[in-house]
Amino acid sequence: MVHISDGVLSPPVLAAGFALAGLLLFVTLRDVRAEEIPKISLITAAVFVASLVHFPVGPTSVHLVMNGLAGILLGKRAFVSVAVALTLQAVLFQHGGISVIGVNAVNMGLPALLAWKIFEGRRRLPSPRREVVFGGLAGGAAVLGATLILSAELLVLGEAFTEIAALVLAVHIPIILIEAAVVGLAAGFLQAVKPEMLIRARDSGYGGD
Repeated sequence: MVHISDGVLSPPVLAAGFALAGLLLFVTLRDVRAEEIPKISLITAAVFVASLVHFPVGPTSVHLVMNGLAGILLGKRAFVSVAVALTLQAVLFQHGGISVIGVNAVNMGLPALLAWKIFEGRRRLPSPRREVVFGGLAGGAAVLGATLILSAELLVLGEAFTEIAALVLAVHIPIILIEAAVVGLAAGFLQAVKPEMLIRARDSGYGGD
């Protein structure tokens, strides 16, 4: 469960979530090009499907997140992809909830942006395996980041949520390792067969090689 459900957070926190998500959408959608839309749509579909398969663990559940994959493929557009996927899940399947779309988008979208920046660091490693290494770091860090943000939110809610926060963090350790492996291998594979799929500095409007 990297999602917060309806009825858990207070209205001011929900409003702050929508405000921050709106600001991030404005920043990450700015100057989007028409040729980027098919790629964004494809990754959004992958995030949407991956997060729908749940495995219950006590009072919570776990699922693949794939926000790290979005980060290494879309760069700053990853936030848009995650936000749209979460909105579709909430509207079509009541996954999470409508009122928490903003908070959940921030919870999963900010770590996706972190994954992008981590993956950009591969340029400083002169190794043919750098995409695998930094892809793995990006994939694991994205899920870890989302889990830590969610756990912190639960802790803020009070002592009643302390055990749930600890459980959320513990049960996501295997997911962190799985996604690190999946994203790392995916990055290495794409670098070998279709390197243009991986995000480059110039793809996000920041110049670069």
